[in-house]
This record gives sequence, C-alpha cells and structure tokens, in this order.
Amino acid sequence: MGKLKSYQEQIQEIVEKGINAAEEQQKKLASKPFEYAEKLESEAREYSVKNLRKRYNGYSESLFDQLRSLNTRFGSFAGDLVARLEKEASEGVADAADEVTSVAQSTKKNVASNTTAKKPAARKTSSTAKKSTTASA
Repeated sequence: MGKLKSYQEQIQEIVEKGINAAEEQQKKLASKPFEYAEKLESEAREYSVKNLRKRYNGYSESLFDQLRSLNTRFGSFAGDLVARLEKEASEGVADAADEVTSVAQSTKKNVASNTTAKKPAARKTSSTAKKSTTASA
C-alpha cells in the first residue's frame, strides 16, 4: 500500500502545481484590464472636462490668431503689389503722355514750318482781275 500512497501524493502534488500555475496565469491575465482601467482612470482625472475645454479653447484661439496673422501678411503683400502695379502704370501713362506731347510738338513744328515755306507771296491784283470782279457784280 505504500506504493499507492506514493502515487496518490505525487498526483496531488502534480495537480497542486497545475492549480498553482493556472492560478498564477489567471491572475496575470485578469490584472491586465484592471491595469488599463486604473491607468485610464488616473489620466481621466488628469484631464477633466474643464481642462479639456480649456485646452480646446486655447488651441482654437491659437489657430485663429495664426489665420488672422496670415491674413494680415497677405494683405500687406497684396497692398505692396498693388502699389507697385499702380506706380508702374502711372509711369507708363506718364511716359506715353510725354511721347504723345513730343510727337504733337514735332508735328506742330513741321506743320508750322511747312505752312511758312509754302505760303505764297502776297499777290498783286491785276487790273483785269478787278474788271472781271466789278463786271460780274
């Protein structure tokens, strides 16, 4: 009977070791969700709704401030560009006006010199011309 007792004890030890191993594995597996829940709980306390709202509003305000700054920079750039275009346009108009004035003055001189060069000398009226004009009257 000693042999049977020995087998019984060995089987009980094997079962006990199996139970202990299963218990250890179950505790490890069961602890994971609780660890995550505890971590989440501590982070949730750290990030209250009030703090989340504060952060959100801060980020939103920062974003819109950056957009306003960008708009101001674009406006300044566009203003400079418009001023440059107006300056170039007015210089172009001034140059064209100067050219038109120059051409007009040279044309006026040419016309004036052609008129004086082609102007016939004062005619002497002949007695026959006088007679024909008096006769037709």
